[in-house]
Amino acid sequence: MSQKRPPIVVVMGHVDHGKTTLLDYIRKTSIASREAGGITQSIGAYEIEHNGQKITFIDTPGHEAFSCMREHGAKIADLAILVIAADDSVKPQTKDALKCILESKTPYIVAVNKIDAPGANIEKVKSDLSQIGVYLEGYGGNISWHAISAKNGEGVSELLDLILLATDMENLAYDENLVAEGIVLTSRLENRRGNIVSVIIKNGALKKNSYIA
Repeated sequence: MSQKRPPIVVVMGHVDHGKTTLLDYIRKTSIASREAGGITQSIGAYEIEHNGQKITFIDTPGHEAFSCMREHGAKIADLAILVIAADDSVKPQTKDALKCILESKTPYIVAVNKIDAPGANIEKVKSDLSQIGVYLEGYGGNISWHAISAKNGEGVSELLDLILLATDMENLAYDENLVAEGIVLTSRLENRRGNIVSVIIKNGALKKNSYIA
């Protein structure tokens, strides 16, 4: 019997545009301050609850050196959030992230971040996005977007509402009676414990003593 499952959302964009800071605010942790140089070095998944509904977030690296991992993240997700800083606008990794999103045919929305920063210019972001074929709602297109400040939380709750609205139309479901199917996010070998993997289960149920291939 099928049941509704939480949407899997990937957060993408140019380095230092606030992807991890956004997730930090959402899950009230401080991963960014512990990262080397404040740049996310690996892909992690985090589940939160908003208005009684669960959302699984994948945080992908924004630095150009991690383009392969970024592409890997986009192919896992039901929805992508393209984060763009209002004071920096479209940058090379913004275009790279968008390319990954489009190639993976992942639905996406745009979060215009750092609206509280000096020099923030939302109209410039809209204009620059239109130059690369991204036409936002209210600006001649149908791509949903929201202005936020990941630093102080302004607009973040409304962004989460937008995520739930966008993914609700996807009719995401799973059958707990089926064998689990999913995607390995990360894997490593530990001397004492053996193979350690983090996985996203997209259908079925993973149970104790199950074999994993």
